[in-house]
Amino acid sequence: MSGNRRKAFLVSAALVGGAMLMTACQDTDSDTATGTDTGAAQSPSSTTPATPTGSPTAAGGKGTAEGSDATGEATDDGAGSGVDTGNGEREPVGQSCGANDISWSTRSETQAGGYILIIAKAKSGITCDLPAALPTVAFGSDGTEAGPAEQSVGTQITLSGGTTAYAGVNPKSSGGDGGKELNHIIVGVGDEDPNPVSLRVGTIIVDDPIVTNWHTVPADAVPFS
Repeated sequence: MSGNRRKAFLVSAALVGGAMLMTACQDTDSDTATGTDTGAAQSPSSTTPATPTGSPTAAGGKGTAEGSDATGEATDDGAGSGVDTGNGEREPVGQSCGANDISWSTRSETQAGGYILIIAKAKSGITCDLPAALPTVAFGSDGTEAGPAEQSVGTQITLSGGTTAYAGVNPKSSGGDGGKELNHIIVGVGDEDPNPVSLRVGTIIVDDPIVTNWHTVPADAVPFS
């Protein structure tokens, strides 16, 4: 995390105070293609036809005379929404999750010397995507941040309904007795999440923490060091 992003994350985290607010992720797709051509019927003396010869309206009856090319394209490609797959079709584009779109919980696990399992579910009525990237997990006022527990990047997970995502945090991956004692962690969806949340955990010793990618199976989120 860059210095500026880390500062922004920590300032936001200080404002969280352990409370989680809900904001709805809502996609709105709307398109309206209308064609109105009444000028010729109402003005017989007009010398300029309402639809130029050779336009898409004259050929196929789509769009208006003015800007008919753009309007016709929007109709043909399914309202112009989504990502072009290159085969004449489009796939819907989801909306990324923010920390305040999620119901969070944690539990302590004993595998791998003990770790914290972060559990993320979309709030009621929300569908959003967790990116294929590490959760941002920070500890304490100095912003100690968890590093990667896995060598490869995970996969994007869409949270909706019964889908749950899991990430495992080992707060102390180093040996020895060093570290600082804390009782909460700060979690965000990426390092630019404007609404990170503070999650209380049992007393933990933090020294060289690591975190896994998001997984849909809790057994896959064990942070082996």
